[in-house]
Amino acid sequence: MYKDELLHLHQLLIYLIKFLLDNGVSKKFFQEYNDLGISPHHIHKTKAEHKHAIFVLSHSISTVLAENNEIVPQSVAKRLGELAERCNTEVE
Repeated sequence: MYKDELLHLHQLLIYLIKFLLDNGVSKKFFQEYNDLGISPHHIHKTKAEHKHAIFVLSHSISTVLAENNEIVPQSVAKRLGELAERCNTEVE
């Protein structure tokens, strides 16, 4: 993916988080993402940093959906967490 495509995907995931928060999901699920200190508007960040943020967001969202609504299988949430960890090593 190109960096601008990653930025768009990152922004779409932010919209999804806002929707979930507006519908009663706790902010604690998204603490790991907030600790990264990166948003889609930080265009100066590297492609790898945005990729890592996207996987962290995806993991958080899938965890919420797996625990609260059972829409997403736990295995998907777990795998996205593993991918987020793998991307973290690329960023460091």
